[in-house]
Amino acid sequence: MDNKALNKEQIINLLPHREPMLLIDELINIIPNKSAVGVIHVKKESFFFQGHFPGQPIMPGVIIVEGFGQAAAALTAYSLSSNEVENKLVYLMSVDKARFRNPIMPNCKLLLEIEAIRSRGRVWRYKGIAKVNGKKMADAEWAATIMDRSK
Repeated sequence: MDNKALNKEQIINLLPHREPMLLIDELINIIPNKSAVGVIHVKKESFFFQGHFPGQPIMPGVIIVEGFGQAAAALTAYSLSSNEVENKLVYLMSVDKARFRNPIMPNCKLLLEIEAIRSRGRVWRYKGIAKVNGKKMADAEWAATIMDRSK
């Protein structure tokens, strides 16, 4: 692949996630094996706003972390050869240093700036910053592994 951006259809071809759990709308500014920016168009209709919190909706921290993980998994799958990722899944292993600095409200464009900081075999470490309009909303570090897909 030689584009530096992926649309939702291309992301669907890389990730096993489907609606409503597929959060990433685009992956842009891709530098294979290094970094990318995941884009989530945070909509008022998103499933998690129905109960978190009615009358004062904010994006749950676990959904932000899931967005980080999906963006990183898409970057990893994009970066590796197709035979390395065929019949494989990228599983979240750990989340460290997660900080939620400002609430993310509906109807915004959330940018997840992710960086692959190390890979050893099938284990990758990442760090990321979530931003809305240039303002830092959250940040975290996490690890994931590539495993065989169950039949």
